[in-house]
Amino acid sequence: MKLQILGTGCPKCKALEETVKKAVSKVGGFHEVEKVEDVVEIMSFNVMSTPALVIDGKVKSNGKLLNEQEVISLMNSSS
Repeated sequence: MKLQILGTGCPKCKALEETVKKAVSKVGGFHEVEKVEDVVEIMSFNVMSTPALVIDGKVKSNGKLLNEQEVISLMNSSS
């Protein structure tokens, strides 16, 4: 599973990245976590507000700082 955090480096974007990493460590298994800060690449996902979470190429959340349980739920519903 590939998880991408879209954001240009704001505090909420950094916080979401940390939350995703913690959620991935709780779930276990192999998951790729990538931080995307390139504005052009972010725009390619048609995201208007950050932070955003993309799982396996599909935008699952945008404009919201998720907690660990929300990230885990999104991961489970995407597998």
